[in-house]
Amino acid sequence: MTSYVLDDQIGFLLRQVTQRHTTIFSQLMGDGLTPMQWAVLAKLLEIGRTSQTALGRAVYMDAATVKGTVDRLVVRGLVLRLQDAEDRRKLIVDLTEQGRETTLRNLDAAGAITRETLAPLDDEEAGQLFALLGKMR
Repeated sequence: MTSYVLDDQIGFLLRQVTQRHTTIFSQLMGDGLTPMQWAVLAKLLEIGRTSQTALGRAVYMDAATVKGTVDRLVVRGLVLRLQDAEDRRKLIVDLTEQGRETTLRNLDAAGAITRETLAPLDDEEAGQLFALLGKMR
């Protein structure tokens, strides 16, 4: 017999909470956006045009994941990818007008997703959770 109990492991608990959050996200987010696509769109709205590499760092995605996410958003007409005029090796990513409209249209849903995910907690508990998760990042 072992003292290891799966239900008491942080990774297991985080996965359960992530599954709950993902279900809420898929129910409330519009335009068929995935969490990764939303992260890219929301970050581009926040910081503006940036290199694909910097965007990946800003949304904590590895190079392959951000490239695939941006590729799908380009196909949907929500972002554009350009070569940097000064450094041809660097790819620049920006929202299209349609991407900006889509992002703005979904901001309320994004806020509702956060509120619904945090609904079991009071304001103090939610603040503590953010602080603790921030320390673990």
